[in-house]
Amino acid sequence: MKTFDHLSVIGLREWINLPELGMVGLRAKIDTGASTSCLHASDIQPFQRDGEGWVRFTAHLGTLVQRRHRCEAQLVTVKNIKSSTGHVQSRYVIRTHLTLGDRVWPVEFTLTCRKTMRYRVLLGSKALIDGQLVVNPALVYVQDKPTLLDISGAP
Repeated sequence: MKTFDHLSVIGLREWINLPELGMVGLRAKIDTGASTSCLHASDIQPFQRDGEGWVRFTAHLGTLVQRRHRCEAQLVTVKNIKSSTGHVQSRYVIRTHLTLGDRVWPVEFTLTCRKTMRYRVLLGSKALIDGQLVVNPALVYVQDKPTLLDISGAP
């Protein structure tokens, strides 16, 4: 059997931070069937800043205790995403740094309503590839809960 020393193992659910957005202690579901990651958001408003496209939105965190966090991020693009049921939805895409365990790297997230879903953040296969992660589906919360780090990875 092949082993890969440069890859970190994660479970089907992990704790993450999105430090540039000021969000700490998010539970994320790992979805290897999804290409792009997504974040539960509402009140999404595109705007211009210094001639660049940006988006302002409310991120919804937690399932039992609802927390809301107002965010702004530079707009990467708008993508058409096809759900597992075949429904196509146009979504805003942002890029922000993600912290999982001791790793920090930029990840693209689509912004969408996930209010009926248990997990407010979904990590897709592109984020897993970029973060050099492999998934053991028999495990959950393998990595330590990340502390709030800046984007350089220094505490």
